[in-house]
Amino acid sequence: MTRLLLIGPPGAGKGTQAVRLAETYLIPDISTGDIFRQNVRDQTALGKKAKAYMDAGDNVPDSLTNELIRHRLAEPDAENGFLLDGYPRTTDQVRELDEFLESHGTALDAVVELDADPDVVVERLRKRELEQNRSDDDEAVVRHRLDVYREQTEPLIDVYASRGSLLTVDAIGDIDEVTARIIGALAGRGIVQPDAATR
Repeated sequence: MTRLLLIGPPGAGKGTQAVRLAETYLIPDISTGDIFRQNVRDQTALGKKAKAYMDAGDNVPDSLTNELIRHRLAEPDAENGFLLDGYPRTTDQVRELDEFLESHGTALDAVVELDADPDVVVERLRKRELEQNRSDDDEAVVRHRLDVYREQTEPLIDVYASRGSLLTVDAIGDIDEVTARIIGALAGRGIVQPDAATR
């Protein structure tokens, strides 16, 4: 049972690494960004509300996000572990997550911070904008998202560091290299791949 949180600035590769880690540790990848984008595509009530914030480069309000995450973590496939990508983003959301986990007698096993240079992040996201035609990857929006990240999300790093659960990994480089760094860092905390644990 592995419960992980992946944290880092927009464009650090969280989505890519989250998919790989979920496959490695046999846990669901719970991405708020993907869930919100699906709601936007489906034009749900939540999607319409979320789209206005996403297009402006702002975070979706805690009230909407917390409700979504609580429902998702209560689903059967998350009972034996999960990987959170994109949540929590604020200290208020950390408190919500803490309360939910405590009420279920569990806690996060580790928080992995993907560290990436802002200029590299901007270049990555500008490329993604061209490839995927994502309105939230315009350079001005990206710069604003990085400012929002520094203001609202970086304080979480201090919170988790003070608890001793933070692992900082260099997110610049080949995708396979970054994945290997993360798996190595987690192994150093005793968090191993399910198949390795049974050998």
